[in-house]
Amino acid sequence: MSPTARRRAWAVVAAVAVTVLLSAAPALAHGFTSVVYADLTSPATGHVRAELGLEYDLLVVSAADSEKDDPLFKAGTAAFEAHDAAGQAAALDAHADSVVAYVTRRFGVTAEGEACNPARDGGFTIEQRDGVPYALLVLDYRCPGSAQAHEVSSGLFPGSEGYVRGTKTIVTYDLDLKSGSAALDAQHRSFSTHQSSTERFWEFFRLGAEHLLTGLDHILFLLALIAGSRRLREIVLAATTFTLAHSVTFVLAALGLVQVPASFVEPVIALSIAVVAGWHLWRIWRRRSHATDLETAGHGHLSLDSAGWTRLAVVFCFGLVHGLGFASALGIDQAWSWTLLWSLLVFNVGIEAVQLAIIVAVFPLLALLRHRRPVGGLWTTGAIATGVTVMGLVWFVQRVL
Repeated sequence: MSPTARRRAWAVVAAVAVTVLLSAAPALAHGFTSVVYADLTSPATGHVRAELGLEYDLLVVSAADSEKDDPLFKAGTAAFEAHDAAGQAAALDAHADSVVAYVTRRFGVTAEGEACNPARDGGFTIEQRDGVPYALLVLDYRCPGSAQAHEVSSGLFPGSEGYVRGTKTIVTYDLDLKSGSAALDAQHRSFSTHQSSTERFWEFFRLGAEHLLTGLDHILFLLALIAGSRRLREIVLAATTFTLAHSVTFVLAALGLVQVPASFVEPVIALSIAVVAGWHLWRIWRRRSHATDLETAGHGHLSLDSAGWTRLAVVFCFGLVHGLGFASALGIDQAWSWTLLWSLLVFNVGIEAVQLAIIVAVFPLLALLRHRRPVGGLWTTGAIATGVTVMGLVWFVQRVL
């Protein structure tokens, strides 16, 4: 194949890759989900106290009867746009019946199969979580006094409402002489306080695996690492560096020592994708400028020189930011919350399992292509890096704006 034909083929492949990624982005990009926080305790026999943290703007539009005429929508939207926390709480209090009715229809507690009766306990308050206003609502559920186990279910802010792709409800509880945490979503809407430790482990393992699989930006970051690694040693070092970095952020977030708004985290995650993928394109250009033949460049010895260590440093820094994105999916913001720390570590295991599976599936294929057809392998990884770079830059601009 002539150099001109190769360039044309590369351009076609890159264009197809970018088109596919752009078409998938609106449905799969990270950041279009919501998280509900629920803390359940039993202050007295026959009572379950549920403190719920609900994203304010979602609560307003979901509880309102119509987006244009409902008084809650008008008052709530005006307070939201004015960044007026007192006005937001007042809007919810003024239409408490509608808001509580919406929440209690979708969040429930049962005792031994019998529904507990909810009642609002106090007014609404507003707090900031990751730069987003959250409404705090306390509900007092009256349950049969002899109940030995409770079941909690949540279907708040489903994707069918059209406002978010889906919602995860992170529950921490101290009930029935047991304490723990659980993650609920559209596929797993309920749990029992008497679930086994194995069931709790699987819930958070599954949540971590699904979070990586459905977070296209994290997958593209990993793909950029794989495409830019010519040897097994490189990808192992890069993946290990990334893992260590986001694990550090996990622990810091779980201990309440770090809190960074999503308005910073999400754009930087997008930028990290473009930088890591663009780094590979720069290396390709560098090889071509120092080699007279692509075959020579394809077989050239690649050691972990200063550029390699710099790449690992960049991966580590971006890994810290990705860790903040992972931690926000679990709402880890309670200082010294060891129950949530355990859940988060299991969540991390799920992430690493999927990450390892992707590396095992993709890296050997690229390595085989590079070995048998060095030039073809170079064009393939270059096309992948081009598509990923473009997608990262598109997301970066979208998230900044």
